[in-house]
Amino acid sequence: MESPFKADLLKGKVALVTGGGSGIGYEISLQLGKHCASVAIMGRRKHVLDSAVAALHSHGIPAVGIEGDVRKEDDVARTVESTFKHFGRLDILVNAAAGNFLVPAEDLSTNGFRTVIDIDSIGTFRMCHEALKYLKKGGPGKDLSNGGTIINITAAIHYGATWYQIHASAAKAAVDSITRSLALEWGTDHGIRVNGIAPGAIDDTVGLIKLAPEEIMSKIKEKPLYTFGEKWDIAMAALYLASDAGKFVNGTILVVDGGQWLSKPRFLSKDAVKQLSRRQEIRSRVAPTGLPKSKL
Repeated sequence: MESPFKADLLKGKVALVTGGGSGIGYEISLQLGKHCASVAIMGRRKHVLDSAVAALHSHGIPAVGIEGDVRKEDDVARTVESTFKHFGRLDILVNAAAGNFLVPAEDLSTNGFRTVIDIDSIGTFRMCHEALKYLKKGGPGKDLSNGGTIINITAAIHYGATWYQIHASAAKAAVDSITRSLALEWGTDHGIRVNGIAPGAIDDTVGLIKLAPEEIMSKIKEKPLYTFGEKWDIAMAALYLASDAGKFVNGTILVVDGGQWLSKPRFLSKDAVKQLSRRQEIRSRVAPTGLPKSKL
């Protein structure tokens, strides 16, 4: 789809995207690059990074891949420093690295729980903390355009409760809290805007395949009006938050799921509700004696 933003929206900016070699992370990297940002992508699998960087280069995007794991402090420090050394600056940090899998709570090991927390929550904080020295450009931030921008990719699964994802729900709740706290502190002290994007079910992603295999997917698609988003939708939200269009947006979690997180079971059909409403209206016109009000 064609972007609604100007092609030079992020001209001169440098972005670092964790988990940027595939899925939503790659699409964000691609769209940031198509709008004139230089892009560094971080990931654990070298062959995935190499393929992603080659694809970005094919679009004329200045890009570099840096192998690393957000669970390792040395990798995080090396990645942020390498990005700065390669491009000479850092303006945008996107934390898209994540881990998740379906498992009943009673079967989830402490180590499995800890792993997802370490990738999603602690990994997000590690990256933010290490990038701070490059993102705080203009001193105390009465003007929120003084500093850089952080975008944390979260989820909407913890806004209610989600089956078999207690670990990811806890991790993403922590990410949202990190986002708001850093927005308050770093927005005030350094002019850095910190926001989140909570994607819904996004088609053609590894996450969706893992969490909704075909036998589950076929049942989901039977639900009326249930739709899946596209990676492009999340990337456009990231462009908005990274650009001057979002210069006064700070500490917000932007849910991009078509409103699915608001949905609840419909206990009565619309026709049944209309019939019930008509009966209630008729009853309200009748006095307790059973006589019409006009006769009293």
